[in-house]
Amino acid sequence: MLRTSRIKELELRAAKIRKKTLEIIYLAKSGHTGGSLSCIEILTVLYFHVMNIDPKNPKKDDRDRFVMSKGHSVEALYTTLASAGFFEDSLLDTYGSFKSPLAGHPINKIPGIELNTGALGHGLSFGVGVSLAAKMDKKTFHTYVLMGDGELDEGSVYEAAMAASHYRLDNLVAIIDRNRLQISGRTEDVMTLEPLKPRWEAFGWQVFEVNGNNIEDLIKMFDSLDYTNKKPKLIIARTTKGYGVSFIEGVAKWHHGVPDEEQFKIAMAEIDEQIQKLEGS
Repeated sequence: MLRTSRIKELELRAAKIRKKTLEIIYLAKSGHTGGSLSCIEILTVLYFHVMNIDPKNPKKDDRDRFVMSKGHSVEALYTTLASAGFFEDSLLDTYGSFKSPLAGHPINKIPGIELNTGALGHGLSFGVGVSLAAKMDKKTFHTYVLMGDGELDEGSVYEAAMAASHYRLDNLVAIIDRNRLQISGRTEDVMTLEPLKPRWEAFGWQVFEVNGNNIEDLIKMFDSLDYTNKKPKLIIARTTKGYGVSFIEGVAKWHHGVPDEEQFKIAMAEIDEQIQKLEGS
């Protein structure tokens, strides 16, 4: 049985990651705020509950692999990696600075990052290759790929989806951050994606839907996965873009918007209130 204290612990960690993510975007005066905030609960559950990883040995052979295919939301990934202990928190404050190793998209020179990403539509293909190699080498690790929903406009995603089903890659889990907004507006206005579930089931995937901003629901979902059923898995994580900051939530311009000084103060106050409530509980 899942302990309430464990859920609260991860909710608190997610709130602190959210606060730091917004801080580094504000300091850098650059970043993808909306998509970073929408996927923080997903990253928190993966890195602190699901994946077999070791920050002290980030290249260990049997580690689970994570691919941030929506690489423009790198701020959330950097902050999660620092929280997990892959590098010092102080490095985060260099983001956006001259000669900082933290680039505007993930690069694999940073501990904990498997692949340079940001060219949307490539992450799932890489995940398929890694998962197939694991099967061929009789390795037991799992691969997790986080995609944006706007990314699903790319045809390469569906080529990878077919290959994953063909090779029965039950060690592969793809997650869609389904916040329904992309750089140019609502996803359904740009390119209709629904119905997502039957579409991916037709490709031969086992498909789940979950509230992607709810820690408890995410834990239950990941804990229920069957990695032996010969089917790749897709989790449609229904999220809110800009989750956790009232004036950013669900607003398309915050795809790559950066808060000004007054907006930053308001956002910090909102997140601090969330943190205080969680610490009090």
